[in-house]
Amino acid sequence: MTLTLDAPVATDLDVTYDALRDRLTGAVHTPGEAGYDALVTPWNLAVPMRPAAVVDARTAEDVVAAVRFAGAHGLTAGVQATGHGAESSLAGHLLIATKGLDECTVHAEGWARVGAGVKWLRLVQAAAPYGLAGVNGSTTDVSIVGYTTGGGVGPMARTFGINADRVRAFEVVTGDGEFRRVTPTEQPDLFFALRGGKGAAGIVTALEFDLVRMPTFYGGAIYFDGADAATVVDRWRDWADALPEQATTSFVVFQLPPLPEVPPPLAGRTTLGVRMVWTGDPAEGERLLDQIRAVAPVILDDAMLRPYTEIDHVHADPVDPMPVTDPAILLHGFPAEAAERLFAVAGPGSGSPQLMVEVRHLGGAYAREGAHPTAFDHRAARFSVLAVGMAADPRALPHAAELFATLADWDTGGVWPNFGIPHDGPSARRCYSEATLARLAEIVATYDPLGVLQAGHYTRALD
Repeated sequence: MTLTLDAPVATDLDVTYDALRDRLTGAVHTPGEAGYDALVTPWNLAVPMRPAAVVDARTAEDVVAAVRFAGAHGLTAGVQATGHGAESSLAGHLLIATKGLDECTVHAEGWARVGAGVKWLRLVQAAAPYGLAGVNGSTTDVSIVGYTTGGGVGPMARTFGINADRVRAFEVVTGDGEFRRVTPTEQPDLFFALRGGKGAAGIVTALEFDLVRMPTFYGGAIYFDGADAATVVDRWRDWADALPEQATTSFVVFQLPPLPEVPPPLAGRTTLGVRMVWTGDPAEGERLLDQIRAVAPVILDDAMLRPYTEIDHVHADPVDPMPVTDPAILLHGFPAEAAERLFAVAGPGSGSPQLMVEVRHLGGAYAREGAHPTAFDHRAARFSVLAVGMAADPRALPHAAELFATLADWDTGGVWPNFGIPHDGPSARRCYSEATLARLAEIVATYDPLGVLQAGHYTRALD
């Protein structure tokens, strides 16, 4: 089997968009027009997005009109909400921006309906008065739809699993220009593909999913000097494996510059952060985290009982757009030898160019299949590894490749769709199993027979 991807498209097509403009509640912008750059520029500024035109969709009907227009004129259509999962090859000729689909309704009995442009932060704030929360990711600055269609692994994954398993229904426009409501019993093949398959099978306009009751949590992060990192992680490995499922934990090696937004204890030095979200009795969570606090002097302690609206304190991910590299892998184990190899390449004194190297502990509810099968193929992974560097640093990607090579003995061969490039050939093989790729190809061929959706093009190279 081979996979290929069409090259990025040109922006100088001989197409007139007046007929499309007449059908839209939103607007169409071409290069040089006001509004174009703001709509096409993704969060990761290192990723160029230059489609021939961008549709500022305000309704599901706008998305239908844009997809049908693309199909009628032999164009490909891409999609972007907040731009956190952007890849230049996914823009297509006609990029459909869904950030204007901003519906957000929380139901007190424990579920929510959101439009494709809604970020987790809005949902977190809307759910808090009911004592509810969503199974969000490491930052609430990303769109709920993009996160969930890639699986949705967050800082409560061991307790509540992935958000894709909590979906009740999608509303989606498929490549044939049809608007569809998708549930476990209505178009179950699409229900499979949209939970883990990213945008290959359709452009999601709205999502309905279950929430959890979580008014507060105990957790956050505690930080150590880099000189103590290896000692702390040696204890963390056994400690993490012994934790009950009410805990999800990770550690991160930071090399943060001395900037105003960086806490002084972490600026201009190598540090180690140990993160934990505990969903049970706060006193028990504090007792468990005290076992890590006792390993070495803590230079900054940001773990405590918090309202769920402060969930971003756990990972403290940056919000402002920036140009970064962020490759990742998954591991089936993280023994002492793996930790030693990681610190040799990316620890204190290693010369690592990475801003951060993160290892997340998995298992628990994450490892269990939900009630309905999904296109998310990585339940057996025990750890994830993420390396984040500045795109302007030519050392960042080669160094990440070196780091991952040192961990090859434990590499599962997979990567989460949200951390990989699921629509690029080699990366797609890491995002999905052969069986899932074949099934996605069948579904794409059924619902997008003309190949309108740019995100589904890789499936057409299966043989």
